[in-house]
Amino acid sequence: MTAPRDYYGLLGVNKDATPEELKRAYRKLARQLHPDVNPDPAAQEQFKEVTTAYEVLSDPEKRRIVDLGGDPLSQGAGSAGNPFTGFGFGDVFEAFFGGGGPSAGRGRRSRMRPGADALLGMSLTLEQAAFGVRREVQVETAVLCESCHGNGCAPGTSPRTCTVCGGAGEIQTVQRSFLGQVMTTRACSACAGTGEQIPSPCPTCGADGRVKARRSITVDVPAGIEDGMRIRLAGQGEVGPGGGPPGDLYIEVSEQPHPIFTREGSDLHCAVQLPMTQAALGTDLVLELLDGSEEKLDIRAGTQNGQVIDLRGKGVPRLRSSQRGDVHVHLEVLTPTKLTEEQERLLRELAALRNEEVAEVTKRDGGLFGKVRDAFR
Repeated sequence: MTAPRDYYGLLGVNKDATPEELKRAYRKLARQLHPDVNPDPAAQEQFKEVTTAYEVLSDPEKRRIVDLGGDPLSQGAGSAGNPFTGFGFGDVFEAFFGGGGPSAGRGRRSRMRPGADALLGMSLTLEQAAFGVRREVQVETAVLCESCHGNGCAPGTSPRTCTVCGGAGEIQTVQRSFLGQVMTTRACSACAGTGEQIPSPCPTCGADGRVKARRSITVDVPAGIEDGMRIRLAGQGEVGPGGGPPGDLYIEVSEQPHPIFTREGSDLHCAVQLPMTQAALGTDLVLELLDGSEEKLDIRAGTQNGQVIDLRGKGVPRLRSSQRGDVHVHLEVLTPTKLTEEQERLLRELAALRNEEVAEVTKRDGGLFGKVRDAFR
């Protein structure tokens, strides 16, 4: 006997999950596994599984069967001598409890179903991500069919009541079992449970009520957005089958590397290389910031390698805030590697004047060793 599927596990929710929690879990998985986002065949198969799980748990009757330990979608293959051969769990449920199995009471299904979400990538420069930008993007999604306005019928025609189920969307059949006559209810295959048939399908959309189209959308990128963040455009995703309400469009931002600045949240880091002479004597530098303004840097005499100058409030604006981060300027002192004879002579004279002709090992009580020791106290 095959164990029933773990519908709750497929959605990653607890058995006491509310309908809203089920919906959120499904939408989260759908954004990762939808074929328009993830072309991996394994992901597409998993998308079918989680969709089935959501449909089952969204139906109160089907969920009740799952909670009782059954599988409302199993059809019980049966075996020789098995009195339940030909009957699914729903059939047995009906026989014992009467009336509704997993499908009973469902009634007609609407031809309109919600559309799926769509995901689009957007590459931004550091300046655009920092200060915001308005961009036009081209997106190809399912849109409402203009020929039939979503009803799926050819112009001048309309749906008709299903001749098989009489508009009920369901078919009831009576089967004989060892329990006696068992009535089962199934969705009508002629109309897919909608209770309507389309005698003249729309030639543009083939009765789907939607078509693929490329359209332009304006996206306002907020200042301070970071790499990997997503912008949600409600109602800009795919139109659903039958002209159903559209899903959402998500714009995922990727930030391009900058030639000077490295971003860390709302702070910016950059490196300034100083010749040894300028570090010793001091100098002034002009740094062009990300917003195009210029900042004068006062490099003091005796600047050491690794020192940092902090420019407060000159960094990236914080998302949804008027405050800005800082700019950290890291100073790198360059030691010359190739000297002319004259340059070498002058440096030797300087070393003699400063009594620096011989290097000394730093004592443990001071200098670097002392700082390291103090840091661990």
